[in-house]
Amino acid sequence: MMSVLSREQERSLWLHQALLSELLRRPTEVLEKARQKMDSWRSVHRRDGMTIHYLDEWSEVLDSGLDAVMETVTSRTSKSCELRQNTPFAGVLSDDTRVQVLRSFHQQWSREHQVA
Repeated sequence: MMSVLSREQERSLWLHQALLSELLRRPTEVLEKARQKMDSWRSVHRRDGMTIHYLDEWSEVLDSGLDAVMETVTSRTSKSCELRQNTPFAGVLSDDTRVQVLRSFHQQWSREHQVA
């Protein structure tokens, strides 16, 4: 049974699905970039805030290996949707790729959600 996602959640899913190619082509580099971003965020966010909670969850996912990362970035579960809204993978996709994915998403979303 597929979970129905909001437009924002579906958009985030598309961007993270595009991330898969980068994860498969250069996993060590992408995961290290995510860890560095998380370390940077930890230094500027309150230790008792929600951001730290999401960073802790992402740390667990990253520590579990590439398969766990790929599952999280493509899953439709509510937990994965929440984690994607607080992604440490921002900046991994090139600007061109990001724009192309967003353009394709918008076209597909518009086609699938036309008001009759």
